[in-house]
Amino acid sequence: MPIVTVEMFEGRSIEQKREIAKTLTEGFCQTAGGNPEAVNILFKDVAKHDFAIGGQLCSEKYPD
Repeated sequence: MPIVTVEMFEGRSIEQKREIAKTLTEGFCQTAGGNPEAVNILFKDVAKHDFAIGGQLCSEKYPD
């Protein structure tokens, strides 16, 4: 039972997550084999102020 974790900035729509899950599942099964029903995708939405790159908060580095 593979678990694929996707951490990304919050703000993606349900439709975008649906498409990501579909694409990742297909790619995993093509590469590693197995049954698509066994592939688990876990989305973790991260606020920009909860992530930093190079000592700078992403909310400051990449403002909306």
